[in-house]
Amino acid sequence: MKSVLITGCSSGIGLCIAKGLKDKGYRVFASARSPDDVKNLQNLGFESLLLDLASSESINDAVIKLFEMTDNLYALINNGAYGQAGALEDISRDTLDKQFQSNVFGWHELTNLVLPGMRNINSGRIIYISSVLGFVAMPSRGAYVASKFAIEGLVGTLRLELRDTNIKLSSIQPGPIESKFRENAYLAFKQNIDISKSHYQAQYKIMIKRLKSGQNVKFTLPPEAVLKCAIHALESSNPKNYYRVTFPTKLFSLLGKIFPSKWMDNILNQS
Repeated sequence: MKSVLITGCSSGIGLCIAKGLKDKGYRVFASARSPDDVKNLQNLGFESLLLDLASSESINDAVIKLFEMTDNLYALINNGAYGQAGALEDISRDTLDKQFQSNVFGWHELTNLVLPGMRNINSGRIIYISSVLGFVAMPSRGAYVASKFAIEGLVGTLRLELRDTNIKLSSIQPGPIESKFRENAYLAFKQNIDISKSHYQAQYKIMIKRLKSGQNVKFTLPPEAVLKCAIHALESSNPKNYYRVTFPTKLFSLLGKIFPSKWMDNILNQS
C-alpha cells in the first residue's frame, strides 16, 4: 500500500483526490489547517493531520507525526492554497507575504522535509497543483498569479536537480474547477483590500458579484478532472512534466506559443 500525503483536503480538489486515491487502495494522509476539518476527514475514514502551510511549526509537527505513522512516503501532493484577489496597487507587502507563506513557502518547506526519505529509497512522486495562472497573468489576480509563477519555477528547477534520481515531479495546471476557491477568495479580498481608497472600485463591483454568485464560469470542470491527472502522475512510469486541465488552460498554452505578447495582453485583459 503506497502512502500519499495531500495538503488542503478540507474540500474541492484536495478532498476529491484524497477520496479517489483512497478508493484505489492508497494509504492517504489527508491534511487540513483547521482542527474541525481534520475531525471531518477522520470521520470520513482518513488518517488526517493538522497542517497549516503558513506556519513552519505546524508543518514540522505534521511531518513528525507523519513519519511516526509511516516510514515510507511514496508521494506528496502539494495542493493547499488560496487566491488573494485585488489589483496589485491595492496589495500591501504584508498581504503579498501571507499569500506566499501559504502558496509557496509552505510548499517548499514541506517538500524539503519529505525529500530525504524519498532519496533514501530513490523513489517517489511530488505533484504540484498549480494553475493556468502559473503561466499567464490576469488582472485583479496578481498576488495569486505571482505565487503560482513561483511554484512553476520551483518545480521546474527541482526536476532538473533531481534528474539523477527516480523521484518524479509534475505540475497540474487546472483552469476553472468546481470548488470553494471563489468563496475563499472573496473572504481574503474583504479582509485585505480597502475598496474605499482604490482606483478600481468599478471593476471590484463586477468582481465581487462574480465571486459571490456561486455560479461556475464557462468551461468549469468537476475536481475529478484533476484527480485523473494526479493518478497518471502517480502511476505512470513516465509521468508528464505538465498536465493542463480545462479548455482555457489548453487554449492559453497554445495562444502563448503563437501570438505576440501584446496580443496576449489584449486577450487576457478581457478575462
